[in-house]
Amino acid sequence: MHVTADYDLCEGHGQCLLAAPDVFDLPDGAEKVVVLNADPPEDDREAVVRAAAMCPAQALHVDD
Repeated sequence: MHVTADYDLCEGHGQCLLAAPDVFDLPDGAEKVVVLNADPPEDDREAVVRAAAMCPAQALHVDD
């Protein structure tokens, strides 16, 4: 699985952090989310897919 963030769409809402805090971060003062692990383990799939679905800007993409 590979995770990407479209920084043209990301508005820094940080909703993804609620679902997958090991994969995404929003550092203090940052306006865009940071993908901490673009290739997370398969065990994190459910959380990562949920994080992408929670994104109000639909800026996160999960590829197999």
